[in-house]
Amino acid sequence: MATSRARSGATCREIAAWLDDLLRVTEVDDYPFALNGLQVDGRREVARIGAATDACRATIDLAVEGGCDLLLVHHGLFWGGLRPFVGPLYERFRRLVESGMGLYSAHLPLDLHPRIGNNALLAAEFALEGVERFGSFRGNEGIGVIGTVDASRAELAARAEAVCGQSPVVIAGGPERAARLAILSGSGGSMIEAAAAAAADTFLTGEGSHHTYHEALELGINVIYAGHYATETLGVRALARRAADHFEAEHLFFDVPTGL
Repeated sequence: MATSRARSGATCREIAAWLDDLLRVTEVDDYPFALNGLQVDGRREVARIGAATDACRATIDLAVEGGCDLLLVHHGLFWGGLRPFVGPLYERFRRLVESGMGLYSAHLPLDLHPRIGNNALLAAEFALEGVERFGSFRGNEGIGVIGTVDASRAELAARAEAVCGQSPVVIAGGPERAARLAILSGSGGSMIEAAAAAAADTFLTGEGSHHTYHEALELGINVIYAGHYATETLGVRALARRAADHFEAEHLFFDVPTGL
């Protein structure tokens, strides 16, 4: 961990406004409780930016202990919907407020970003060529990416393990050698049909429901479940790095894998 602290002079609100523009937050329709943007204001100028996939007590504690002034996350505080501030939710919020650290969340706007989004960065890791967008969700067109590859199913599974850090679940519904790979980070099991309709013979995502096993076989497409958490670390890392570079701050990533 760095021992010195940069001095950006920027506030949480100033950095949040810059991030909102970068990610086009107001233009992307998301889940009702994603609440993209600044979720908790910070009380200090931002010299150190933390990043984590989830806004849980573990990552908040790590960021506070790491001296962060702002924590960027992919999954924010309010996924459970409208709830009273009691129990674990209260403890997360209390820790943020008492520390003075701000919290910024970016869900679909980060997934969709063409350069530092989860899907774009996964496409680069798998050396996809001729990358295009596919799929739609809540009016957002092109939520995933698709492109050409020349690799066996086993090679893609091994690459998924190397990139995502855990052994994937593979449904061998398509050809042994892949030519067209679709990618959608997170909980993308519901998009198997859309991937097949886009002429993908292999689909990589984080997780899916039980019934998707039979769906993949019947559609004739390979599915690689590489982990919800594991497919959604690249984007927030890149976002923190981009913000830190722009505001001349330091940045840290706090890895708290779920294995899911």
